[in-house]
Amino acid sequence: MAVALTTLTMARMKVAMLRHAFRGTRAQTAGTGAVLGALLAAGTIYLAFTDPDLLAAGYAVWLLGWILGPIFMGGGDETLRPEYFSLLGLSPRRLAAGLLVSAFVGVAPLVSLTALLGLLVAGVRLGVVNALVAVPAMALQLAVFVLLSKVSVAVVGLALRTRPGAIVSGLLNGAILAALGQIWVFFMLFGQTGVPAVVWYLPSGWGLLAVQGEWWALGALALLALLLLGAWAALLSRRAGAARPSTRGRRPMRAATANGAIVAKELRTWSRDLVRNHQLTFALSYGVCFAASPLVLGWDGMLPYAGPIFIVMAAAMTSNLYGTDGTALWLTLMTPSASDVRGRQLAWLSAHAPVAIVLTVAFTAVTGGPWPLILALLPALLGGATGLVPLVSAYGLVPGTDPHRRAGNPLRTSEDDGGLTGLAYLMLALVLVTAVPAGLVAIWYGWAGVAVGVVTGVLCHWGFGLLAERRLRSQGPELLDIMRTGRKPQATMKFRFEQLSKTHKTIAWWCFGFGAIPLVPQGIIAAVFVANDMLRHTWFLATYMPSGLRYPVAAAFVALGLAMYGTGVWVVRPRSPQ
Repeated sequence: MAVALTTLTMARMKVAMLRHAFRGTRAQTAGTGAVLGALLAAGTIYLAFTDPDLLAAGYAVWLLGWILGPIFMGGGDETLRPEYFSLLGLSPRRLAAGLLVSAFVGVAPLVSLTALLGLLVAGVRLGVVNALVAVPAMALQLAVFVLLSKVSVAVVGLALRTRPGAIVSGLLNGAILAALGQIWVFFMLFGQTGVPAVVWYLPSGWGLLAVQGEWWALGALALLALLLLGAWAALLSRRAGAARPSTRGRRPMRAATANGAIVAKELRTWSRDLVRNHQLTFALSYGVCFAASPLVLGWDGMLPYAGPIFIVMAAAMTSNLYGTDGTALWLTLMTPSASDVRGRQLAWLSAHAPVAIVLTVAFTAVTGGPWPLILALLPALLGGATGLVPLVSAYGLVPGTDPHRRAGNPLRTSEDDGGLTGLAYLMLALVLVTAVPAGLVAIWYGWAGVAVGVVTGVLCHWGFGLLAERRLRSQGPELLDIMRTGRKPQATMKFRFEQLSKTHKTIAWWCFGFGAIPLVPQGIIAAVFVANDMLRHTWFLATYMPSGLRYPVAAAFVALGLAMYGTGVWVVRPRSPQ
């Protein structure tokens, strides 16, 4: 009775909090996510009418999404945190049960339950008994999804409390995401032309097995849910308070200049902040594993790009640099004429450039080239990243939690998961754009691209840093207030998007949502494939063109992507109030 009362109370609390939270920008983000999720769920249900193997593969993808998505997006939904109930004396199992029931209240569980209707469709097609089995199978399958997500986040959060754990967690997560991005390599390795049989025996496939008459799978799902609930309860009991690394035995960092002090402070933060340790090792692991995956097929053509991929991913991971540091900005604002942008740029460069240079030079030497293209991309990307990281963070700041106030889940650096994800994707696109001129010149004219890359990198580093500096000096108090309160002040400019017609809103959404497709895969990546004589490659149109049209087609796609983003910015540009 007590457990039922606890779970009901927590579910009602979750409903009340969501009812008041989904407003404004957050409501728009949630609505967009719900629409995309509904489309994916509809596609999954459609698979139930076509091929059971494809349906099993679809549920495997949903399982991976539940496990990996919260890890890469700030720790998942924590509307109700265990810390809120620490003084109530609830037992770990009772607390876990209540939090589990509340976890089913939200957009993501509802979308996943919709996708699991494919089990009911599969059961109805087989018979009445199978359809009846599908109902508990859906509930148990959703419970396993949610619990696996909670346990994985708790394990990673526990690992992030120690430096070795943060490093190992970053390496593993980066390798997993890179493997998923290069999954075609492993399919080709094993000669797999259809759906692998292993997807049936993953926990995501047990519900479908039960519907098809393998009754043991239903019991296995129930047992797994109970085991995961127990594991989560045990992990919750260890969540109170985060361990801090010891500083004993470390010599103090001394600096003779203001910028030197900022660099020293930032480098110390990079060495001590476990979240930054995780971000750095994640980017490193992702870059190496993504570039090295084709080696299993005997192709080393992607190895030289490990360094550039590492730079782009590292920039995306630190896109909310000021927000992650929290209200520490007041130290700079209270010092007359002070700015920490240049110091942060040098510190970011000091932490990442040596790794990127070693990766790039070593792997390019192993493969024997292409030296002009790689050496052109390296300085352009480094300069673009060091310029864009403070700039994007200053203009698109997402209020973060002060490091000393982070909860038992170290992955949770902000309450605005959508904002963090949007900043990361924006940073990926912008940093890639900074390397386009150098890459194109290197492809067309060889070593001249290196000079263009150096010039581009220096200009991006200096110019974007100057813009970020001006932003902090003119809007520093307002940014500090955003970080302190989590609320944006009343703007002096009106954002046009709210006043646009439906047609113009549609144009803006299409430009921002699909501009990356012609810009990155059909433009930049296709040009790289053409440069490496990788012709007639999957969906990259330029690789199918006659020799004289390949580069012009790729350049046209780059221009189209930039034009789409430019159109979107022009449509929603701010204007002064009338």
